[in-house]
Amino acid sequence: MSAGMIRRDKKEQRKIKDDKLLNDEAVILQWEAMTLQQIQDTLRRNTDELHSELKEILSFRNHQTCMKEAALLDYYVCGFWWAKEAKFKPTQISFTMAVLHMLLDNIQEKQMSLLDNLMDFAKALAAACRCSSLEQGTSPPLDREEATALIDYTRDSLFQKYRLYELLFTTPKEELLTGMERMIEVFPCEDALTPLEEGISIQVYY
Repeated sequence: MSAGMIRRDKKEQRKIKDDKLLNDEAVILQWEAMTLQQIQDTLRRNTDELHSELKEILSFRNHQTCMKEAALLDYYVCGFWWAKEAKFKPTQISFTMAVLHMLLDNIQEKQMSLLDNLMDFAKALAAACRCSSLEQGTSPPLDREEATALIDYTRDSLFQKYRLYELLFTTPKEELLTGMERMIEVFPCEDALTPLEEGISIQVYY
């Protein structure tokens, strides 16, 4: 086998490997918790209805007493509402929610650092910003302006609070939102006491 054939074989192998990597990166995330039709129907909901619906879908039964569930429910509700206000289509909302879920999962399950999580976010966003199809005229799921808006939102909602989410998932004890009852003993008095009654005479007071 000649040296030229070896170089050509290696070049072809690198090309196949590069194509495989591009195909892997081109996978566009979609949120498994809701179908596109469910998302379409949910777009008609107000904030309270959206809160109730996501609470049921995500099975957050203890959000009123569990700090973790309350924070996560608020995270998903705010993310969905932001995408709605941004006029995203159901497929774009599904991608947005899938990305938000992936980033949280990286913190909770993989205990991923901020830098590594940022790299995962960049890969997911890159896949959504280019055509996954070879057909001409096919536009990517997110254009430059929409991608920039999602970057800004994710930065403000998650990355700037990264340490807080790490503590949320790594704290061994659940912090419960509980009320505290206190008993206050009141001395009975038949007649209402007038101000400074013990200090001055009634004549001076009146």
